[in-house]
Amino acid sequence: MNIAIFGGSFNPPHLGHREVARTISEKFQPDKILIIPDNIPPHKEMDDESPSAEQRLEMCKLNFQDIPNVVVSNMEILREGKSYTADTIKELRTIYPDDKIYFAMGTDMLLSFEQWYNFRYLLKEMTLVVLQRNIGDSTSILEHAEYMKEQYDAQIIFVDVEPLPMSSTDIRELLGRRSGSSYLQDDVYEYIIKNRLYSASADLYWLRGKAYEMLKPKRVAHVAGVESEAVLLANKWGEDPENAAEAGILHDITKKLDKDAQLMLCSKYGIILENDLENSPQLLHAITGAEVAKDRFGVCEEVYNAIRWHTTGKPDMSLLEKIIYLADFIEPNREFEGVEELRELAYEDIDKAMEQALKMSIEFIRSKGNEPYHITADAYEWYRRKE
Repeated sequence: MNIAIFGGSFNPPHLGHREVARTISEKFQPDKILIIPDNIPPHKEMDDESPSAEQRLEMCKLNFQDIPNVVVSNMEILREGKSYTADTIKELRTIYPDDKIYFAMGTDMLLSFEQWYNFRYLLKEMTLVVLQRNIGDSTSILEHAEYMKEQYDAQIIFVDVEPLPMSSTDIRELLGRRSGSSYLQDDVYEYIIKNRLYSASADLYWLRGKAYEMLKPKRVAHVAGVESEAVLLANKWGEDPENAAEAGILHDITKKLDKDAQLMLCSKYGIILENDLENSPQLLHAITGAEVAKDRFGVCEEVYNAIRWHTTGKPDMSLLEKIIYLADFIEPNREFEGVEELRELAYEDIDKAMEQALKMSIEFIRSKGNEPYHITADAYEWYRRKE
């Protein structure tokens, strides 16, 4: 049996790593490709804020899941300590004593291979598959390979792979700036965003695509309007416009669900409802939407609360909470008596606009023969008295 090994820190695993695995699969057609994320890299320091070894393992499972004959192994993580390749090969030889082992590596690793722990043993036990990424003049690398063949009887094969324009280091930097999604498998990127790894915040273009899939088609225009209005209000009043955009994009993600589906989400997230909320499914989507936004997209507490209170309001709201409440009320697609005056007021006096919006909401609810949710009434009284 032929076994190919592709190891590394995979911090994070990206499309370049997928291309390597695909190339190995096509060129050698091995019976098994072992992807082995290391526990602690022996030759470089991991950043203190890097994901845990277990999280990198989960990302590898997502990254390589559809490539033929790939198996993601946790053997180096289970072994703990520094992940020396020689120890891994010794362990594998107890399982595959007579099989051919190919070991994928970059050209830089070949040049430093003599510094590896127990490198002579490694050269006896496996064939090195050196991944050449269109490096131009490779004379020195080819010369070094010839030297190793003569000196150690090394078996070395060169394979061309498409270079990725970004390294893992570059991708980590992009992730902290709401970017980098195009260099990652979608499932990997969603895992990173959900768990807020690398201090990542969601790419807003990517987030729109995910959120819009969760809406009825006719609601997309409203959500886009809330996002744009929220950004304008954030810029006016000194709030983070990206947090405002994120809350605007996600504020209605459970709106289309019926009462039973809303209550199932409440049960899933351990939400205990008051009777007047349980019987008001039109109010539940703000509560369940905030939970889904946090669970699936890892939103921060400020964005979570802005989604949570965007329908009912509450006394003494934060700036972002007020912005999302008002943006939902006055976004460009809204047409009702008094909306133009409210739009102007929102950019002149945001607290006075909150008072007016809450008053209009209460009057509308009562015109339908209903009483407003008690927190909405409390919110109106709070802003009225503040003025």
